[in-house]
Amino acid sequence: MDKVDNNRVIIFDTTLRDGEQALQQSLNERQKLQIALMLEQLGVDVIEAGFPVSSPGDFSSVKLIGQNLKNAIPCGLSRAVERDIDAVKEALSSCERFRIHTFIATSDVHVQDKLRKSFDDILGMAEHAIKHARQYTDDVEFSCEDAGRTPIDNLCRMVEHAIKAGARTVNIPDTVGYTIPSEFGNIIATLFNRVPNIDQAVISVHCHNDLGMATGNSLVAVQNGARQVEVCVNGLGERAGNCSLEEVAMALRTRKTLFNGLYTNIVPTNIARASQMVAGICNEKVPPHKAIVGSNAFAHSSGIHQDGVLKNRSTYEIITPESVGFKENNLHMTARSGRHMIKSRLNALGYADDSFNLDDVYSRFLELADKKGEVFDYDLESLLFFSQTMEDKTQFTLENLNVICGGSGTIPTASVRMKIGDEYFIDSGTGDGPVDAVFNCITRLTRIDCKLVDYNLSATSGGMNAQGKVDVDVMYKGRKYHGRGLSTDVIESSALALVNACNAIYRAQIIELEKAASHNGMPADPDSQEAIAAMEAKAASLVRGQI
Repeated sequence: MDKVDNNRVIIFDTTLRDGEQALQQSLNERQKLQIALMLEQLGVDVIEAGFPVSSPGDFSSVKLIGQNLKNAIPCGLSRAVERDIDAVKEALSSCERFRIHTFIATSDVHVQDKLRKSFDDILGMAEHAIKHARQYTDDVEFSCEDAGRTPIDNLCRMVEHAIKAGARTVNIPDTVGYTIPSEFGNIIATLFNRVPNIDQAVISVHCHNDLGMATGNSLVAVQNGARQVEVCVNGLGERAGNCSLEEVAMALRTRKTLFNGLYTNIVPTNIARASQMVAGICNEKVPPHKAIVGSNAFAHSSGIHQDGVLKNRSTYEIITPESVGFKENNLHMTARSGRHMIKSRLNALGYADDSFNLDDVYSRFLELADKKGEVFDYDLESLLFFSQTMEDKTQFTLENLNVICGGSGTIPTASVRMKIGDEYFIDSGTGDGPVDAVFNCITRLTRIDCKLVDYNLSATSGGMNAQGKVDVDVMYKGRKYHGRGLSTDVIESSALALVNACNAIYRAQIIELEKAASHNGMPADPDSQEAIAAMEAKAASLVRGQI
């Protein structure tokens, strides 16, 4: 086993074992390998690839992952049973180095009610399992399942015997997320004070989040001497999940002085990519408020917060979005935004301070924000050129749609009727799915060659009659546009969202034309019906590809 650097906190990732077993649908080999290779790029030290004895599929994926890792140590889980341990060894036998992770429960409720044995019996089983695993590798980890509820005398005794039997890592799990940081920190401190041979092993922790304490418990354990933390990307795992990899890594990095210089090998700029990959493959969306990787983690809506961030990001950001792999923070333009935010956004769009009246623009911005909720760049620009918002200018209207999508062998087909200007048009076609078929029809009818970059479906309430809200982001000529649709039919709400985005693009074209006109001398009355009608006609031609 490598010499231990006592300043390094080893990151043991169990996304593919504890995280995967909590998913509604198992991952296939290719998906597991993709995540494992991403974890290796992230800088994870040990990857628990699965539970080989549990199924032929798990055995095969553990073997495949072990064969493809170059830096991270592959690990397989086993109960304190010879057959399980042999399965790990067989799955990872082709690896130059690997870890066998064996476990048995130690709390009274588990020992007496689940295993129905005495603690001495459990102690003997643990010692036998560790010695059996040591025949295959020096890198053996032993876990005291439900250590958080194990009597401290029994836990000290078990840890001492496990190390004596040959375990080089001993894991202290808070399996059911029962403890709080002061309590869990005291357990780790007591082990270091009372176990005579504890310096011969790395003490690890594996904390669950049932009471929301997983990261706090893990970090206080590190402060009391633990040097391995078992984690999952995005905090995936049984019930409320496991300790979150990104939270531990960034807490240690951000508060390095508090943790006396302790560090991990995690590459922080790969965190966002790993989070998004795991969320996508596992079909487990990251909650917007999730620390470090949630969509709101670097978003600011309060005018006071926005003002502070614009002046000095450290006022309200202790971590920059770029440091974990995101491109930038997200300052939402809402009715809570202040003048400084609106001025800054206009400056970023290329408008000098002397080209607009901030008081006038801000007053009309608040009216629009109250009506619309969130305002986008193209909305803000319209306030510069028109006394009334362009929000009500609609070029495209969905009149009717019909979708055919049956079972296997049926090609999803859509028929869409739209009103474009004063005329009606119909188109039909196919797609990879019903929504794709509808989107293909709409883009052909509008002749707006936009690319869908984000699609989000959510229910506005519970029950069978809940409306489906769809938000889409599309790219058009290098600029992002947003659309939203609402309907009890999710396909219709998807169509309405794209049509909404197309209307935003149409309005932006009118604004671009007005901008161009202003450079050549402003029209006598840019808000006149004649001027607006002329620009609308030209914008319609532009977005429909006629010019």
